[in-house]
Amino acid sequence: MNTILKYRESLNLTQKQLSEKANISVRTIQRVEAGQQLKGHTLDALSKALNVDKEQLLNTKNETISKEINLVLIKLINLSSLLLLVVPLGTILLPLIIMYWKKEVNQMTKQIVSIQVMWTLAFPIIVLLVAVLKNTFKLNNQIVPLSMLLLILVNVYIILKNTASLDKKRELSIFFKFSVL
Repeated sequence: MNTILKYRESLNLTQKQLSEKANISVRTIQRVEAGQQLKGHTLDALSKALNVDKEQLLNTKNETISKEINLVLIKLINLSSLLLLVVPLGTILLPLIIMYWKKEVNQMTKQIVSIQVMWTLAFPIIVLLVAVLKNTFKLNNQIVPLSMLLLILVNVYIILKNTASLDKKRELSIFFKFSVL
């Protein structure tokens, strides 16, 4: 829900009443509630009219509220990667499908999918590297399947660690500083 809309409704104001109180047009209120970025005079006027700090109005994502409301769904998206762990691209597709189907597209779910995208890209590269090293150093033939098993276990660990962290801290413990999505 849009921040302005949330504050306006909490004060039981119509768009017209808020526009009169803030001395801005109803159309401006409509644009802001539809997602237009707040700035300048509009930000000042709405901040005063709603009696709310400007920083709170600029927090359009309201991540803290959505984390609490959708924490179960975020954990489900994270754990869904386990279901198709051995299917190529399965660890990416199922979380993406749930994420967009349930309209839970936020920074945390993007991080979950980003981790799986990077893992899916790294998996064949590491396996090929192990195969080349096996031939170069005349290692045991079992090294490739063992490395694949180890990589799958690492991914399971990442998924379970993040799920436990979501339960305890309401945040991911393993994440990137960037998002692939």
